[in-house]
Amino acid sequence: MTEAHLVESGAQAELGAYIAHKLHQARGASRVLAVASTSVKNEALHQMADALWNNREEILAANEEDVRAAEAAGQPASRIDRLMLNEHRIRQMMDGLCQVAQLEDPIGERLDTILHPNGMRIEKVRVPMGVIAMVYESRPNVTVDAVGLCIKTGNAAVLRGGREALRSNIALVRALHKGLQTSGVPSEALQFVERTERESVDLLIRAVGLVDLVIPRGGAGLIERVVRHAQVPVIETGVGNCHVYVDASADVAKARDIITNAKTQRPSVCNAAETLLVHKSVASAWLPEIVPHLVRLGVQVRGCEQSLSILRDEGFSDVSAATKEDWSTEYLDLILAVKVVDSLDAAIEHITEYGTLHSEVIVTESEEAAAEFLSRVDAAVVYHNASSRFTDGFEFGFGAEIGISTQKLHARGPMGLREMTSYKYIVRGDGQVRG
Repeated sequence: MTEAHLVESGAQAELGAYIAHKLHQARGASRVLAVASTSVKNEALHQMADALWNNREEILAANEEDVRAAEAAGQPASRIDRLMLNEHRIRQMMDGLCQVAQLEDPIGERLDTILHPNGMRIEKVRVPMGVIAMVYESRPNVTVDAVGLCIKTGNAAVLRGGREALRSNIALVRALHKGLQTSGVPSEALQFVERTERESVDLLIRAVGLVDLVIPRGGAGLIERVVRHAQVPVIETGVGNCHVYVDASADVAKARDIITNAKTQRPSVCNAAETLLVHKSVASAWLPEIVPHLVRLGVQVRGCEQSLSILRDEGFSDVSAATKEDWSTEYLDLILAVKVVDSLDAAIEHITEYGTLHSEVIVTESEEAAAEFLSRVDAAVVYHNASSRFTDGFEFGFGAEIGISTQKLHARGPMGLREMTSYKYIVRGDGQVRG
């Protein structure tokens, strides 16, 4: 949708004008921010971090209203967890902003230099994208992560969060604006869309000439809608149907720790494990130990026919039968599908069919099996003997992340500073002309 269409949309004219105003403010601020010094941007990040803490009572009060409304609406515990803020989570957001400030500024980095035979010097230099729109759902921490990464990379941020976190996001943005107002970064570099109509998303993702990049972050429905209808460039952040495969040569103590962490440490996030694959040679001995352990931790286990048979032979029946749908479901909850596989090849075939290119794990002491898995499994992040929960920008040393990309163009995996930049060529000559 062009700029003209933003304000010529019939019954949606008022909404279009509202979005257009936000985008024009962001575009103007992006030109100032693009040439801001590293010290100015870092000072803005620290000021925003301080403002979060200074305004924490307002933020937590707003979040409490959102949580109460979600509970009244019957939202599951996993969604409540994604929505909820407390002082610890506010401190985590502050730490993320401060860590981003400590990272090397990628803007202006010289990526390549070419000396032309005629004496021209051609430099490839990293530059901001411009205006980045984020469309996301119930996690208010995304608001802070996105703003921090955008400011550090010289990009203006236009944010459209979900209805269920609206009060929380408004309070967070109000605090972040207070921080920006005491810095050298224009506060217009942060725009928040308070309108929650679905059409507001359509207007953002079709704003050719005003939005340089859109990043959707949320459930499969939201991501599919943005990818399908966007007319501006999109980085797709995918669903996390993640697997842990316990190989024939696994250290079962490691396997126990890894699957416990991957499933239960925070089940509501996209890097949590959803399916456990177990090699048949270790299944009979290990499943009767690990499944009751997970059930005691509150996990609902849904097993294949072979795993159910093994467990029932040991007198354990607190497991339901898995359906084909279970293999392709991102639960985001304390639910785990379990399947016994005949071989490493069978595990890889299962992941290839049902995985979402996010994060996949092999637990094995065989370097040969690990190498085979790591090379053949197609995912943004592939692990050997470690939990999938590490697929996270903060854990990767990025300070924060704006999402986890499951596509292959430009960005893949946790997206930090460099994934939010483009580049341009700067050519220096001395009167050269082409013959």
